[in-house]
Amino acid sequence: MAAIVTGLIPILRTAVDTTTTYKGRTLWFGFLCIRLVTLFVAEMPWFKLNSDFSCVVTKDSVCTRACFNQHFDKPMVMAWNYIFILLILSVLLMELFTAHVHSAFEKSSGEKKECQGELKNSSDLVNNTAGVMMLDMHGSRNAVLFYLFNIAVRVLVEIWFVYVLLYWNLPKLNQGVFICKSYITGCPDQECLVSGSAEKCMSIYALMSISVLVIISHCVFCVHLISHYLCNCFTTNSYSV
Repeated sequence: MAAIVTGLIPILRTAVDTTTTYKGRTLWFGFLCIRLVTLFVAEMPWFKLNSDFSCVVTKDSVCTRACFNQHFDKPMVMAWNYIFILLILSVLLMELFTAHVHSAFEKSSGEKKECQGELKNSSDLVNNTAGVMMLDMHGSRNAVLFYLFNIAVRVLVEIWFVYVLLYWNLPKLNQGVFICKSYITGCPDQECLVSGSAEKCMSIYALMSISVLVIISHCVFCVHLISHYLCNCFTTNSYSV
């Protein structure tokens, strides 16, 4: 639990302490927090995978370890963590873009010039904190296109994650007792199994459900962006300070 809190604090602080925001920003950071908690809970049944794997021969023998490496021939927990890092990087891309636009606005605001309509002062919005800027999607087609690209990257990462869960991880637990054919000299063919498969399968289903939820929400948001911004005529908006 301490690890969860430690990981959540920087994410939540970044989502709150900002000078530039955009539509759906809180939702994406919320999904990151949910994914972090789910990832921590889902990894718990996998902490003792070595001890949960057993064969007919002596448990600590070289033959059993060879069967373990043969059965779990693809990364499990490390692949989950790596994909989570990719999701963080995809969110970071949008954060860097908004920071760049905000920096360009600050440079031009001193000269009282328009900055391509990409930002508008949040004082024009209801119940927003003064001094916080928001990306004006109506004023910049480039901002909408970059946002759509960013969401598409997240969807692709989530689809890859579902593929890993379905074709890398889940089949290794649905086999029950399986025959390990060792290629090491002196190691016979033996029956092996993975104990606690129900808990491990449930952790995979939990991660998969979150990924499906994220994919659906991202696709719906993409449709909203396209229909609400790209399909409508863009008007030239200026900064209002």
